[in-house]
Amino acid sequence: MGELMAQLTTTDMALIDNIFGMYGGYVLDFSNDRFAAFFNRDLKIDIYHDRYAIHGTSKGKHFRAFLEVAPNADVVRTLIALWEYREAGMLDRGEAESVPNARQRLSSLLVKLGGTTLPADPNAVPPPPPPVPEPKGPSEGVLAASEQEFLAMIAMDEAPQQRGYAFERFLKRWCDIWGLDAHASFRTVGEQIDGSFQHEGSTYLVEAKWHARPVDAAMLHGFQGKLLERPDWTRGLYVSYGGFSGESFDAFTARRMIMMDGTDIYHALNRRLDLAEVIRKKVRHHSERRQPFARVTDLFPV
Repeated sequence: MGELMAQLTTTDMALIDNIFGMYGGYVLDFSNDRFAAFFNRDLKIDIYHDRYAIHGTSKGKHFRAFLEVAPNADVVRTLIALWEYREAGMLDRGEAESVPNARQRLSSLLVKLGGTTLPADPNAVPPPPPPVPEPKGPSEGVLAASEQEFLAMIAMDEAPQQRGYAFERFLKRWCDIWGLDAHASFRTVGEQIDGSFQHEGSTYLVEAKWHARPVDAAMLHGFQGKLLERPDWTRGLYVSYGGFSGESFDAFTARRMIMMDGTDIYHALNRRLDLAEVIRKKVRHHSERRQPFARVTDLFPV
């Protein structure tokens, strides 16, 4: 089988003309002698052979005939060599590219003819690096301070009531630094709410107990009663520093409530876990397993 001949469309020929100027009778800045020498020396092609004189005798017409009758491989070699010659001349003269997307469009044509793309422009200004995304969530300094605040509460030698107030204030600040729009403790008619926050479209009421002893079922029932008297989108987070008794889970079915103990808080702070993600995983675990208290270390295994 013979070599494949270039099958150039009108659009392809127009692109080559825009880049190299063949339809004007010229090809770049070549004289007749230098044009012949370029093809002989660099490409081992006699561009003035009679087979390339079918359209006329000018450089541009010989070049056009060559593009029409030469094998694909020779056309690819020639276009690359002429591009390199043109690019070197433009660089020496300090000229900017005048043909829109010339490199990319000629590369596509070379690939169509069975060649490879032109190398990247070594003089092109590299695009600016993508912007560094803003770090999400609080800074390391803020997270470290929250951890130290919690550890300091453990060492506090204060009356239980004072430590309880400090615990409520800590929980509000912890929610706020993770963007949970917390409210401080408040009273309504006949009841005390230790705080609230927003998470994924739900309002969470907070019950905070800083007791060494585990919370029992009666205390859980009391908080759940507050939740069930409110709209369905209200949920609850029961935070007990001392944890929860085994009997409390046997005697209590949590509805719209999840739980957290002091060990959960320590691991979430120490491992810099997003509090919103901790809440999200606890809620999902309870929905799937009917277990309102899932330990942070189980939900976020190392």
